[in-house]
Amino acid sequence: MPDMMPDDGLVLGLEGTAWNLSAALFGDDLVALHSAPYVPPKGGIHPREAAQHHASAMKEVVSRVLTEPERIRAVAFSQGPGLGPSLRTVATAARALSIALGVPLVGVNHCVAHVEIGRWATGFSDPIVLYASGANTQVLGFLNGRYRIFGETLDIGLGNGLDKFARSHDLPHPGGPAIERLAREGDYIELPYTVKGMDLAFSGLVSAAQESNAPLEDVCSGLQETAFAMCVEVTERALAHAGKNEVLLVGGVGANGRLQEMLGVMCEERGAAFAVPERTYLGDNGAMIAYTGKIMLEHGVVLPLEESQIRPGYRADEVEVAWRTEPGEVFSIGPHEGGVARGAEAVVEIGEEDVVKRRTSKRYRNPALDRRLIAERTRAEARLIATARRAGVPTPVIRDITADTIVMERVRGEVLKYVAAPETIRLAGEAVGRLHGTGIVHGDLTTSNMIVRDGQCVLIDFGLSSTSSEIESRGVDLHVFFQTLESTTENFEDLKEAFVKGYAGVFPGAGEVLAREHEVELRGRYL
Repeated sequence: MPDMMPDDGLVLGLEGTAWNLSAALFGDDLVALHSAPYVPPKGGIHPREAAQHHASAMKEVVSRVLTEPERIRAVAFSQGPGLGPSLRTVATAARALSIALGVPLVGVNHCVAHVEIGRWATGFSDPIVLYASGANTQVLGFLNGRYRIFGETLDIGLGNGLDKFARSHDLPHPGGPAIERLAREGDYIELPYTVKGMDLAFSGLVSAAQESNAPLEDVCSGLQETAFAMCVEVTERALAHAGKNEVLLVGGVGANGRLQEMLGVMCEERGAAFAVPERTYLGDNGAMIAYTGKIMLEHGVVLPLEESQIRPGYRADEVEVAWRTEPGEVFSIGPHEGGVARGAEAVVEIGEEDVVKRRTSKRYRNPALDRRLIAERTRAEARLIATARRAGVPTPVIRDITADTIVMERVRGEVLKYVAAPETIRLAGEAVGRLHGTGIVHGDLTTSNMIVRDGQCVLIDFGLSSTSSEIESRGVDLHVFFQTLESTTENFEDLKEAFVKGYAGVFPGAGEVLAREHEVELRGRYL
């Protein structure tokens, strides 16, 4: 490959997906960075006004960093995801600069850029990434040439949720810093906690916080503790499922000290490394676009002008990560030492005949929230396993139950994530179809929670299960499974087809549920 980046060459990066217009130069290191944020006079961001701000500030922002135009080797820009009007303004400027300077254009995925600048700034190699910003809340990990999305918000991004609450109480924009400050003076109050496997939802939490009559400081404390515990839980679940040993926090919400503290405690308990980039690289910034554009340019990934349309819904898992040649380690965990397995929320002791599952306290969670989740989930899990088994769903036999512990039969077989093939995935589809037919949704359908035994797929770990016959709940259940399958396998389409065949073969309502799952998949995550 020809040398597309001489030693003295620089890449100009333009970021402007939402509220912040930013430009930067990157060579061997960050050379220059200048930003001009749009601050709405009242309320949230208005896309058209943000774009008008970007257009008016563009010349000044670029001029502040473009002091040596002869050294520019490429112009990189945030191609998406983001607000359409803002993206169009930045893309137009990037095209004009590319033509004027006679250099290639590089279209950068905004989410991937957050990950890459985080890896560069912290030195982490192959982390599980919690990406929490205004419009995005995702848990990602690298596998086979792409950043796979293990879990994400099913409605609004965490930052937007915090901003929405802040607006309802006349707090300044962005709302996160004000909420963090008030939360330090408050006491935790109970609010809705919504985790579905590795996905989560914030709308119900934010609405309940807005409607609360408790003192504002207490509501801010409850809102933070609940929302952040949800994020840390799904991050830990992805960490346990994937077998990685690094966690990286990126995105503007990552500047919150309490969120950093909670993730740090979780990683310490699991023996994983944790890092967060310095504040300069956390929020939306031109440096992340310039750096990611640089490594893309070095690997020949450039964008013809005629293909430089903006992509408001551009997902991280659509990007072919040509600059990372390693496969990405997933499922690297070996046999459970001493008959003990540790999942995201429980320690499982595996005996000859029985399995003892004990939910452990999480130091990162508020103690009251921790006690509530342990008690609720233990009772519900035992009850729903027994109910499903009576209805003919392959599950373990319950032997005993206490406040935080369930004793059940040991299911001997192969964990599905290690033997994923069309035939075994079809068995999983049959098991889930029968479960949905009983009016139960699993809530955590991953290939780690299924064991293939004697021509059946046994469902385990009902810790997030609930009783529901709603099409929406069933659709989300399948979405969680398909998302896990896509993020951890190479032949996803074949496996999905096999699952659907098994699911539809035993569950008469399969068509409606599958249609709803597709709707869930298509819902905008970048609001």
